Amino acid sequence: MNTTAAAPRQLHVYDPAMCCATGVCGPQVDPVLVRFASDAQWLEAQGVAVRRFSLTQNPAAFVENELVRAALTAKGESALPCVLVDGRAVLFGEYPTRPQLTTWFNVTPSASTCDEPSGGCCS
Repeated sequence: MNTTAAAPRQLHVYDPAMCCATGVCGPQVDPVLVRFASDAQWLEAQGVAVRRFSLTQNPAAFVENELVRAALTAKGESALPCVLVDGRAVLFGEYPTRPQLTTWFNVTPSASTCDEPSGGCCS
């Protein structure tokens, strides 16, 4: 009998330099960052471990991860955000949508999810 529990799924996001950890601050908040912050919270509620690294606040994390370091070397800051799913790079230069997250992690969108083309949240 195998008693080893499956490792939790992981989403790691390497954010560009922002004024705060999530970018949802300051006088002009980017609606994409608001949507992604909501989607990241929702994904955590589905049991996925979500971790975000800010270039401003966690620069060592960008150097320590070989995939992120290579992307930055090749594309510069346009590679950010860099999105990794279970240690595999899946997206560069943009934040994922909720439909992408549901596909990558095989989770079902909640009933409160809007049917917007962007997959955004109603709240």
